[in-house]
Amino acid sequence: MKSPAERALDIAVRNTTYLIFGAVLLWFGLQAPAFLMPESLANIVKQSSFIGIAALGMTFVLLTGGIDLSVGAVMFLAPLIAGFVMQAFDLPVPAGLVVALAAGVAMGAINALFVVVLRVVPFIVTLATLFLFRGFGTWLTSSTQFDFPEQMRSFGLSSVAGIPMPIFVFAICALAAHVVLAHTTFGRQIYAFGNDPEAARKSGVNTAWVQARVYVICSASAAVAGFVLISQIGRLDVGFGEGREFDVIAAAVLGGASLMGGAGTAFGAVVGATLIQTVKLGLVFVGVNLYLQPILLGTIIFLAVLADGFRVQRLRGRLRRTIRPPGPAVEPATPRKV
Repeated sequence: MKSPAERALDIAVRNTTYLIFGAVLLWFGLQAPAFLMPESLANIVKQSSFIGIAALGMTFVLLTGGIDLSVGAVMFLAPLIAGFVMQAFDLPVPAGLVVALAAGVAMGAINALFVVVLRVVPFIVTLATLFLFRGFGTWLTSSTQFDFPEQMRSFGLSSVAGIPMPIFVFAICALAAHVVLAHTTFGRQIYAFGNDPEAARKSGVNTAWVQARVYVICSASAAVAGFVLISQIGRLDVGFGEGREFDVIAAAVLGGASLMGGAGTAFGAVVGATLIQTVKLGLVFVGVNLYLQPILLGTIIFLAVLADGFRVQRLRGRLRRTIRPPGPAVEPATPRKV
């Protein structure tokens, strides 16, 4: 039976993100009381929406033990393709969103082809497609700024039942991801694949199809994320989305998604993305030196990754304790003569 200290440690390790989130909010709130005002908190959620949407897709990939480094390039290229199509055919914003989503699905299928069919390491594949997609987008724009129609900004500034459109889209994506992961057969197959791919395959799971779909979902989410961000600024330049893959991965890991696979939730990705934006905005509120901000943010991410590794070690140790070694062979009893 576990001691109270061990139980407390298990709870702390499982909820590291929430503990860090609470501590960050408390600290920044004490330093700058205006930070906890409803307007400030709503602004945090709004600014974290695009990273959160992409982090939801990244969670699917991390659950299988993979990784996708191309999400920043997809955030750049998919909305750019949608913008060209919107201008060429005078399409409304919802139709442009569908085009961006389709472009993201196509780019995810390219990643899935190399990872699943050709068996190339996901890190190498997505690193290559990061440069491929961004290079293609740079060629399309000739490194010049691309301006979207004015209706794009109107869409980004609109609201649904008083909820800003970026937050509304974020909430819809989070709800859909939660339903898929927690309440569908496909979700259970993802967790099974992440915990033990070979066991999942032997149990009848089409592991190749599961792995392919998570990369498609990840790129589709990144495409929607890029579209949501552009709807708030109305334009796209050659540096758009550059380096965002690290924020996305960090948000998913901060939310509890394990780099080893098999652990993570949609709600955790939401919290992780919000935590990153909270730290960024909080550092501005308290006037921390601009050059120190990446160090502090990196420290928080390091703590989350450290907690993830510690959690994995404890789970493995607990599993070893529950597996009993085989005992000595027992010879069958010799029948007694009557």
